[in-house]
Amino acid sequence: EQYPHSLQFYLEPPTESISLVEFESFAIDRLKLLKVVENLGVSYVRGTDLYKTKLEAELRKLKFPYRALAEDDYGARRKDHISHFILRLAYCQSEDLRRWFLQQEMDLFRYRFNELTENLMQKFLEHVNLPFEAIGEDLKNELANELCASTPGFNMSKVKEQMFYKVGLADAVDLFRARRVFIKDGFAYVPFKEIDVIVLNNYRTKLSKALALTARSLPSIQSDERLQPLLSHLSHAYVGPDYSVQKNTGKISLDQIDALSVKSFPLCMRQLHRALRDSHHLRHGGRMQYGLFLKGIGLTLEQALEFWKKEFIRGKVDADKFDKGYAYSIRHNYGKEGKRTDYTPYSCMKIIMSNPPGQGDYHGCPFRHSDPELLKQRLQSYKIPPSGITQILELVKGMHYQLACQKYFELTHDVDDIGFSLNHPNQYFTESQKILSGGRELKKDFNNSGNFQQKNNSQESLNSSSTPTSSNATADTELEGLEAYFTED
Repeated sequence: EQYPHSLQFYLEPPTESISLVEFESFAIDRLKLLKVVENLGVSYVRGTDLYKTKLEAELRKLKFPYRALAEDDYGARRKDHISHFILRLAYCQSEDLRRWFLQQEMDLFRYRFNELTENLMQKFLEHVNLPFEAIGEDLKNELANELCASTPGFNMSKVKEQMFYKVGLADAVDLFRARRVFIKDGFAYVPFKEIDVIVLNNYRTKLSKALALTARSLPSIQSDERLQPLLSHLSHAYVGPDYSVQKNTGKISLDQIDALSVKSFPLCMRQLHRALRDSHHLRHGGRMQYGLFLKGIGLTLEQALEFWKKEFIRGKVDADKFDKGYAYSIRHNYGKEGKRTDYTPYSCMKIIMSNPPGQGDYHGCPFRHSDPELLKQRLQSYKIPPSGITQILELVKGMHYQLACQKYFELTHDVDDIGFSLNHPNQYFTESQKILSGGRELKKDFNNSGNFQQKNNSQESLNSSSTPTSSNATADTELEGLEAYFTED
């Protein structure tokens, strides 16, 4: 009775009590689902069989409602309801967060609504007080010529096959503006295949208003010391593997870092490495972001101290000043000073959403924080093809920053589809190493003799004052020792 349909507009908030453990678990699972919705929406055409198959698989895996007629799915419907409202609390805190949440929830709703049968669709419309009336055969036959002429892509046989709904003009404004619907006496006669446009517009309006109202009530929620840390965490949450566990500690030598920065670093870390090599210094935000990333790929504390010290004393910092000032913060990151907290490498969401770079800073996400023209120039200097740059800039324009990074990965590794959602710089590095060491399948080029060869990525020129320039062959040799580790599970 509480959840008569597998689909809803989320008009009534849940009133039951749940544990903080269940609160966080539900929220994380819905966040994982919305991340998949975002990724699929950019990688595939919405509504295609492949899109629907992949999304249904994720709904099944995370135990959300995936079929309207599924029996015994009270638990899934309850989880769907509660988790939506938890993320609504977490994602109402800024305009960017609200926009992202609204878009993903809309795409999820569209998929679910279009999976309903005609009978269930009619019941759902009544349930959410959108009692659009399906017109009878007699009226449809009477209006057949007008319906055929006014509905793009329809002929007489399609008009006879399709169910039409009589909808108030105010609800069909978008279709009316686009001249895609027949209007008579203040009503629009909307074909079944277009009814989702009207329902989605209605849902968007309701959810948008609800997010604004939720944002106004935030002060009272933020005073709850149990919920506030959870909600703040969720809006920046990373839901992938833990890269603070250093299985690969000591597997990388300092001599390999220049070659690795070209082949396997995400753009944010490649940018930081280049800035460090050029200016022999990084400000605090850059040292934190890059230092923890290097820790995550396997640098030991001793290696980190040597790496940063060698670079800084090439600049304006002498050895004594480094030991007294900067060495402490490096040991702190490794849990050897202060509260002895073993710090975790930053996820993409943390980099994108917190501590934006200022003048003279090189940290942050280049896709989020760089001027598009400067980003374009950098991609050109890395020999990214023009068509690829266009795709990346389109994703950036749509604020799909992680997907832009994913596209950069595909272009620099010559793969069509990496097959996973990119959420962490250290994930980027690990997956890159798997490909370069043969752990994942590559597209192949064939040379004239018929033997296949991997496409070489362009090498970034290295600063001769800090490290000799490595050729591709030298870089390959330097990376050979990593092969055994990075092909492990």
